[in-house]
Amino acid sequence: MSAGRLGAEHVDTLIIGGGQAGLAMSHMLSRRGRSHLIMEQCRIGERWRSERWKGLRFQFPNWSVRLPDFPFRRPEPDGFASADEILDFIRAYADFIAAPIRCGVTVKALRSRKDGAGFIAKTSQGPIQAANVVVATGPYQRPVIPAFADEIDLFQVHASRYREPTQLPPGAVLVVGSGASGAQIAEELLRSSRRVYLSVGGHRRMPRRYRGHDLIWWLSALGLDQTPTERRGPAQALPLITGAYGGHTIDFRQFATLGITLLGRVTGVHGNAVDIAPDLAESLTGGDAAYADFLNRVDAYIENHALTMPDDPAARARWADPPCVETPALTLDLKTAGIGAVIWATGYRVDFSWIELPVLDSGSQPIHRDGVGEVSGLYFLGLPWLSKMSSSFLSGVGDDAAHLADHIVRFRS
Repeated sequence: MSAGRLGAEHVDTLIIGGGQAGLAMSHMLSRRGRSHLIMEQCRIGERWRSERWKGLRFQFPNWSVRLPDFPFRRPEPDGFASADEILDFIRAYADFIAAPIRCGVTVKALRSRKDGAGFIAKTSQGPIQAANVVVATGPYQRPVIPAFADEIDLFQVHASRYREPTQLPPGAVLVVGSGASGAQIAEELLRSSRRVYLSVGGHRRMPRRYRGHDLIWWLSALGLDQTPTERRGPAQALPLITGAYGGHTIDFRQFATLGITLLGRVTGVHGNAVDIAPDLAESLTGGDAAYADFLNRVDAYIENHALTMPDDPAARARWADPPCVETPALTLDLKTAGIGAVIWATGYRVDFSWIELPVLDSGSQPIHRDGVGEVSGLYFLGLPWLSKMSSSFLSGVGDDAAHLADHIVRFRS
């Protein structure tokens, strides 16, 4: 690192983001002898510190968790780690690789240098020039809450700010969103004796375990985790699984038998009521189809390879449609239902508005090929389906980081 013109510091490669993606990138560059610097606006692994609830359990079994050259060693390989344990793992990794990181520095803008030789990042501590930039800020940048939420006069919180059931005021809880966070939070609330309403959208339901192995084992055995982006098909959602309470298969019909009231998608608000789309049965059917297709793939793999593995007929047992599915509600009166809080498990959107370069499409998504951006020397890392299904997995980000590090070496040569 050196000082450039106008007093700007100069680095060969600037990595923006100090989470698992940025750290994996740092390690791969160090292994290739390339100088670099990580800029992190908060602390290492910040989202694992401040955007996870206390009862969260990681979706991947302990045996499958790793970062490049750094396995996650726990006495219970088939268990599921807490958010604090994953945070400790990421911090230990930063120490292990001796990451050159500066925390508490915000990158406010990224531009091309006027002479075309690389980039200049405007940061909260002054400008930095870089020949290469790797944007490793991840996909969870701006919580998504629908605009009509402002019309609801109740306690509301996005899943990223939910901590525990006692944080919520008394009464029933409406959880909007049926991804991994929404499903796990809804179950936690039910187990804390809360009345729960769960708004269910499209999802890809998967078995936690099947025929003697965890889903993650099967994804690897079948090579599905290596599915390249161009072959992912129209469904972009990652598998819906949970590591909570020892890890189990999510079945929303079973949730209903336990006491959760299922709803379709929440589409709007009028007065004290929320409008519900008539799509609950369709969403459940789509989840069932993804689930059955996966079981069929596993069965075919076992047969084709003449493997001896236990049968699992219970995995194909189907729960009956509960009344809330047979006669779905098209509106929910919040006062009559006794709703005291709404949790928006509605995901995130990326925010690359600070990148002042022609590298975003009409939907503000980065234009790249396997992480290599449209502008020479600019890279993206840690995004879902960056190059394949496992790109956003904790254990998969290292492959993409290695690819980008190799590209940087070739480009600079």
